[in-house]
Amino acid sequence: MGFLKRILRNSISDEANRAASNGSFETLTDDELQAHMGIRSYGVFELTDAIRPSYDLQIMPQQGFRYDQYVDERTGSSTPVILASATRHRLMDLFIELVDQLGPVVDVVLETSHQGNPHPEDLYREHIDAPVLKSMLWEFEDLLLNDGCTGIAVINPAKRQEVQLDEHKLLIAYGDPLDSFSQTLIRGDVYPDDEIRFITEAEHVHSSSERFANQFQQLKHRLGMDGEIYSDDFEEYA
Repeated sequence: MGFLKRILRNSISDEANRAASNGSFETLTDDELQAHMGIRSYGVFELTDAIRPSYDLQIMPQQGFRYDQYVDERTGSSTPVILASATRHRLMDLFIELVDQLGPVVDVVLETSHQGNPHPEDLYREHIDAPVLKSMLWEFEDLLLNDGCTGIAVINPAKRQEVQLDEHKLLIAYGDPLDSFSQTLIRGDVYPDDEIRFITEAEHVHSSSERFANQFQQLKHRLGMDGEIYSDDFEEYA
């Protein structure tokens, strides 16, 4: 699931990289950091608990989507991509509606960066009935929306299409065609904007907790995935 993250990370400007490397969050007092983490909305856009933008709001969170493409470094082939941001109360519904476009049987990938792992781990499950998966997703809605160390991708390998709700709580769809995905977003009041920038493209902070790490374990076992992962409370700066 990491290749789409590279699209996002590679689009970060040098200036943003310098700001991140300087660790501006680390200069904040505890009170300033807690106040910033406590801001739940900017205008009409409501954030989940998973992520917060830079303290100086280098990028203002907003709703919308833009088109991009992933270019395979080995083959040179390109795949069209939609990157989207949606306000909290629409996010889970939209993710489920995007998953509906993939068909009745799908593969699923869980991504975790718990325990501060800078190289997120992917766990894969093949061939799950979409209705069964969607039931689990609703059951673990709190984890999927509010844990800054959990991401999920749902894949139809035969259609070569994939939908993600990543750890930044961006909606990402890739494959050809993208029309059904874009129409789903537009029906959900998420509109195309070629100029939109996402808070991942500047310094930002992720939040997680032991509670979410435990919920991740539960979801992982429900999906029949192996491996042990554990996390203490922490915040990760990017």
